[in-house]
Amino acid sequence: MWYIFGVEIDPSPIWTTLAVAFTTTLVLLIIGIPMAWKLARTQSRWKVFFEALVALPLVLPPTVLGFYLLISMNPNGMVADFLRFLGHPDGQLTFTFVGLVIGSVFYSLPFAVQPLMRAFEQVPQSLVDAAKTMRANTLSLFWQVVMPLSRRGFLTAATLAFAHTVGEFGVVLMVGGNIPHETRMVSIAIFDHVETLEYAQAHVLSVIMLIFSFSVLLVVYGLNRKFEVKIG
Repeated sequence: MWYIFGVEIDPSPIWTTLAVAFTTTLVLLIIGIPMAWKLARTQSRWKVFFEALVALPLVLPPTVLGFYLLISMNPNGMVADFLRFLGHPDGQLTFTFVGLVIGSVFYSLPFAVQPLMRAFEQVPQSLVDAAKTMRANTLSLFWQVVMPLSRRGFLTAATLAFAHTVGEFGVVLMVGGNIPHETRMVSIAIFDHVETLEYAQAHVLSVIMLIFSFSVLLVVYGLNRKFEVKIG
């Protein structure tokens, strides 16, 4: 137990939240970079459809997304059957750490893809074409040309994805439940403390979340300002 301002706090929801947020951010960067690059460079008539699909979690109620994830990942569903085929003993994803990460990836997807896509759109096509004429392979092109010009988007995407995952409630509650020391995150712990009239604990955790959220915004705006000054 931790004692903060004389209040006893269980640190396990904080560690669970940080672990889920770090893992989710890493997964989102891995899958979000190629997705954002494709969306930024394609001229397909389907681009608007896929942009809307990526942005859907921004307007979709978290419980709706959580409900369908719960249905799709239940032990009797096709996903569970496929996992058992691959050797997973019970195919259980709901109410597990992995389930929390999967739900968080879906819900935080636009917070990673959209900043990356906007950054990639700012990369001059002339530089990309010039690198291609010099026979640069795809990896070299991306590493030496695209990434240096898009670092602002990378930092914003990683910061927002991490922060958004930390603050989740509806999706993680539906998919991960409220299992102490396993799937209980900070947002759920605050709700529990309020329900049981433990306002002191709720205050402490809420203050921690408030400070964290404000710090994230300071970092994002500070980095954006820094890059604007450099560009200017």
